[in-house]
Amino acid sequence: MSKFQIYPAIDLRGGKCVRLYQGDYDQETVYGDSPVDMAKQFAASGAEWIHMVDLDGAKDGVRINDQVVIEAAKLPVKVQIGGGIRTREDIKHYLSNGVSRVIIGSLAIRNPELAVSFIEEFGAEKIVIGIDAKDGMAATEGWLETSSQSATDVANFFASKGAKHFIYTDIATDGTLQGPNIEANKKLVSADQAEVIVSGGIGTLEDIRSVKQAAADSSIAGVIIGKALYEKRFTLEEALSC
Repeated sequence: MSKFQIYPAIDLRGGKCVRLYQGDYDQETVYGDSPVDMAKQFAASGAEWIHMVDLDGAKDGVRINDQVVIEAAKLPVKVQIGGGIRTREDIKHYLSNGVSRVIIGSLAIRNPELAVSFIEEFGAEKIVIGIDAKDGMAATEGWLETSSQSATDVANFFASKGAKHFIYTDIATDGTLQGPNIEANKKLVSADQAEVIVSGGIGTLEDIRSVKQAAADSSIAGVIIGKALYEKRFTLEEALSC
C-alpha cells in the first residue's frame, strides 16, 4: 500500500474554479477566477498531488479546460485530471504535457475494452478508473446518467484487468460536507488488488481521520477534499497533518 495521500480538488468550469452540489450543474459556486493560482496555493501549502476535474469536458465529452490543467502541471506538484477524456489522443495530450495521471470515468463504463487497452498501453500507474455511483450504481456523463452496472462490479472487472488506482465518488455525499461513504469505499475492491481514493462528503478533519483509519485495513489509499477547503472549514496544512 502506498502512502496515504490527501488530494485537494480543483473543479473547472468556464475556466474558473467551482464546486457543484451533488453533481448538479445548476447548483454551482464559483470560488476563484484562476484555478492555476489555486493550484499554486495548494502546492505552497505542501500538497504532493492535486485532483482536477474538467466539468465542461465531463458534460460535453471533449477536452475543454485542458490548458489550465497543463499550466498547473508545471508547478512542483503532481496533477491527476478527469473529465472529457474519451480517446487515446486525450490521454497522450495530458501525459505528454506533464500531467501525472489521467482519470477515465464514463468511457470505462461505456467501452471497458478500450479502457483496458489504455491501461495496457500507458501503464496502471498512469490510468485511474473513476467510478461515480448513485445508490451503488455507476453513473456517467458528468453524473447526468446512471448505468445498469454496480460500482463494485465495475471496479472488480478493472482490477482483474490490471487497474491499480480507483476513485470512488458517492454522488449523494458530494459537495454536502456531511461525511464520506466510507463503507462503500471499503467494499469497492479487495485490498490486494488496487488502491481506492475516497471522494465526496469530507466536511471536517474528523472525516479525514476516519478515512485514514479505514485505510489501515482496506484498499483505501487517499481522500479528495474540495468544498471544505473552499468554505474554510479547515486549512490544507491541517488536513495534511491529520
